[in-house]
Amino acid sequence: MRIVQWRENIRKIYKNNLGGKYIIMNIYNQPWRLVQNRIRGNGGREIDKLRNISPPVDDKSGSEAWIGSVTRVENPPADKPNYGCSEVILPDGRQMFLFEAIDLSPEDVLGEKHISQNGTGLGMLIKYLDAQKQYGLQCHPTREWAKKMWNSDYGKEESWYVIGVREDTAEPAYILLGFKDGVNREEWEKHYRKDDIAALENLCHKIKVKVGEAYFVGGGVPHALGEGCFVIEVQEPCDITLGAHTYEFAKKHWGADSIAKQTYDERLLGSYIYDGCTFEENLRRWRIPRKTIRSGDWGREEIVIGTSQTKFFSFTELTVNGSVDVLGTGFPQVAIVLKGEGKISFSGGDMKINQGDEIFLPFNVPDARIEGNATVVLCHPEGVIY
Repeated sequence: MRIVQWRENIRKIYKNNLGGKYIIMNIYNQPWRLVQNRIRGNGGREIDKLRNISPPVDDKSGSEAWIGSVTRVENPPADKPNYGCSEVILPDGRQMFLFEAIDLSPEDVLGEKHISQNGTGLGMLIKYLDAQKQYGLQCHPTREWAKKMWNSDYGKEESWYVIGVREDTAEPAYILLGFKDGVNREEWEKHYRKDDIAALENLCHKIKVKVGEAYFVGGGVPHALGEGCFVIEVQEPCDITLGAHTYEFAKKHWGADSIAKQTYDERLLGSYIYDGCTFEENLRRWRIPRKTIRSGDWGREEIVIGTSQTKFFSFTELTVNGSVDVLGTGFPQVAIVLKGEGKISFSGGDMKINQGDEIFLPFNVPDARIEGNATVVLCHPEGVIY
């Protein structure tokens, strides 16, 4: 009864000026503004630039931002048990973690289709990654391997959309992605047990990247974000990361003959899919061309990563010069404003948006439109077909 009364208390009645009708609105039928964060690592200057923070700096605030996240980092600090989770400002002014806001009424926030597909989580994780220095060579498990070895419902397929490159790095921005032709487990394991990082990296393709390119990173594929890359990463909501350079660390941490270390080796070395290929074939596999799904005088919307690459998530880029409806999917969405300014209008009101804003859209925001001159990335969970 108390929950029902609380819901009734927060409802407001708005007049639809176009139709002259009165409609009942509540916090679940409006966009929610996400609280910006930075976490983990040293860097972050390019994140500050995007957010118009002056002066932009590389510091220990973090080289990552987790956007619309209900996922905790794998080993959170003892004093920050929800480290990695995003906060949100609700339309009634309250600030809380997004997962807490969802828990208020999952059906109203996520919708029945999403809950039946993904439960009460979001089913995806979105990040900024700003590589001041190269990230460590690593791998993530497929969903099947994650279930077998960690009893996790999610693996970690992911994708990178290059939204910026640094101009002051030692070499042009690059990524390491995919095994070279002929690489097998025996060769990889030999260098891994010697902690020969240079040799391991040399077994992977090195690719120079440009702003606007998108790459899919399948489970079991070795990869590293090279220095100078600033990307949006959309992935499964999981933080299982297996570093290729941790053999000596594992041996010192667990002991050379411990069961824990043997388990780590099995998890790591068994997570890779050893099916290397030529450089050209590797690009065909993992560099994803855009596909326009609609366009007009208002601009265009393009698929950046779609269900042709993975069924676990997708995202589009909407370039607006005027006004256009946000396509309803029956699922929640996370929006990132990459450029420009304008507003998200909806039945009963509107929300101003500017470059760097991060917005959570519950599944049912009536008559949602983006108006102005802006470029917006819209991220979708499993179940949305693009």
